[in-house]
Formats: sequence, C-alpha cells, structure tokens
Amino acid sequence: MYAADEVWRVIGDWVAGPVNMAPGSVVSSYVDGGARVVMFASGTVARERLIARDETARRIVYSLIGDTVRPEHDNAAMQIIADGAERCRLVWSRDVLRDELADPLLAAMEAAVPLIKQTFESGGYQRGGAAPRPKPHVD
Repeated sequence: MYAADEVWRVIGDWVAGPVNMAPGSVVSSYVDGGARVVMFASGTVARERLIARDETARRIVYSLIGDTVRPEHDNAAMQIIADGAERCRLVWSRDVLRDELADPLLAAMEAAVPLIKQTFESGGYQRGGAAPRPKPHVD
C-alpha cells in the first residue's frame, strides 16, 4: 500500500511520470518544446500538452495533441485521492473527440491501470530523476 503523496510524486511528475508508472509499457517520456512526448513499447507515440497541475489536489490535466493519434479535442485528468494513511485511489478521466477514438483510448487506459497498480505494489518505480530520452537514429 502506498500513501497518496508517494503515488502523487510519480503520477504528478510531468516528465518522468509515464515511464515511472508503467515501466516496460512506456519506454520514454521527455519534453520537446512545449509538449511531452511519450513513446510506448507498442510503437505508439503521444504528444501531450500540460493543461494544469494542482499539487494540493494531487491532480494533473493534460491534452493529447498529436503524433500517432490526432484527436480533434482531448482532455485527460489524473487525480490521486487519499483513502486512509497508506492507501489511495487513482481517478483517471478523459473526454475526446472524434468518437471513433473513444474506445481505443479507453482500452489503453483500462490496460494501463493494472500496470500502474502493479508498479506500485512491486516497488518497481523510480523516485525522481529524468525519464530516458531515446537516442537519435543516425543512418
């Protein structure tokens, strides 16, 4: 079991959070200009914009703005809510337009939640530090 503040340190880390919460599934996460670029083991690349980060509420809001998936509109929020001294809940929601993107993004989120939970239960996350940035490919 993990306290909400400890889980928030990982989830709320805009740069390294994705790699640290789902190692193996997320292979890299880094900032490029004004966007975070998240690379998944599946080959999917997500370019995301930070909308808001509230340390007190332990809530981060972001938007998928392109790369492999290009929605017309996207707004996602992750919030960590304390449930006792050593337990917490992750509330993760998303609004997306084009309707045909809703099911695949929901499936990805549903697949990610057990990985995130397993990461915390196994102690398999890193505290602090930057997430790995992919090495440039040179021909």
